[in-house]
Amino acid sequence: MEQPPATPAPALPADAHVAVATKCTVPFYRYLYNTVGQDYVWWLRRTASDAEIANVMADPSVSIHVLYRDGAPAGFYELERRAGGQTNIAYFGLLPHAVGCGMGAAFLRHAIDQGWSGHTRLLTVNTCTADHPRALPNYRAAGFIETRRVREVWPVPARLGLKVPERLLAG
Repeated sequence: MEQPPATPAPALPADAHVAVATKCTVPFYRYLYNTVGQDYVWWLRRTASDAEIANVMADPSVSIHVLYRDGAPAGFYELERRAGGQTNIAYFGLLPHAVGCGMGAAFLRHAIDQGWSGHTRLLTVNTCTADHPRALPNYRAAGFIETRRVREVWPVPARLGLKVPERLLAG
């Protein structure tokens, strides 16, 4: 995305808000990452040590933003600010109980607006076929354009016990 959206941002429900996790603990981060990513084969950070996760969170170019609804976590996103004015939405998702509750578009827009704060000149997000089936359509609807496709074969460790979605096994 090469410029911020020109349309007004949709509102989160009145009982929802987003907070920057300035003192995010490793266990809380793992809870968010593992719970959001469980059905979508999010595995890379599962294999990272606590020290590696702590280093990511201590990096001043990384920020963790948590969606709360009725005081309970409902989603999170992670922004990475890179050299040259590029910001990447490294992770974005809702906890399973929040999927389908009508908050996704507003939460994604929050991530986009936060991504454009500061000196951002390019905002990026990555998705894959293992992500929620609505991920790519939602990113497109929010204004992202597809710039490339890469075929990857992931060496997901079996010890993680992650189930590959059926739609990826067919064909």
